[in-house]
Amino acid sequence: MEEGRENVSENEIRCVLLADRHHGLTEGIRGLLQTMFDAVVMVADEPSLQESAARLQPSLAVVDLALAREDGLGVVRRLRARRPDLKLILLSLHDEASACHATLEAGANAFVLKRAIATDLLPAIEAVQAGRSFISPGVQESALPGAKHART
Repeated sequence: MEEGRENVSENEIRCVLLADRHHGLTEGIRGLLQTMFDAVVMVADEPSLQESAARLQPSLAVVDLALAREDGLGVVRRLRARRPDLKLILLSLHDEASACHATLEAGANAFVLKRAIATDLLPAIEAVQAGRSFISPGVQESALPGAKHART
């Protein structure tokens, strides 16, 4: 196996979509993702995200919840409707449990706080690849029914 890929399973995701309007942040995240994936495709708006998801058929998308300024949950629902098999990790500035819960209810597999990308993104990827969900430990617990700050 190549260096940096020791923990990737046999059914490794080869291509990942990264969707965020903030170029500086996506460049940093891309560096992290390139240690695990053969291709990291970056997009900066929902139409590009939807088109790339349909054309490239990636197994994973890492999407900023604020990608669609007023309809972040709609982005999740539309992706899930078009690609029910897509592993979907949402990034958010908001640490409110209600935002996390709504995102997971809309169809996301994981919720990662932007401030915790360096520590939480790779564990979130590993969790969703293994069929589990993931919630950044920094999410406020109050509104998460039955959930703990952890990988579930």
